[in-house]
Amino acid sequence: MTKIPSLPYDQVIKALQRGGWVVVRQKGSHVRIQKHTAMETLKLTIPAHRPIKRSTLSPILKQAKLTVEEFDQLL
Repeated sequence: MTKIPSLPYDQVIKALQRGGWVVVRQKGSHVRIQKHTAMETLKLTIPAHRPIKRSTLSPILKQAKLTVEEFDQLL
């Protein structure tokens, strides 16, 4: 299992956009993104931090239903 990286928020958002996520809005220091699937609409809030800590990125990936390996492929 790979270690979760610590990355800037814009790099995280760009990687998720490659996976089909769309930026919906930004309010203050948080960016809201979402992805429509056949079963549901997934929504995430990404903090605009440089860098996003591993402890923050881990639950974001869980909510996005991505493994660390799948996320690494999007980078």
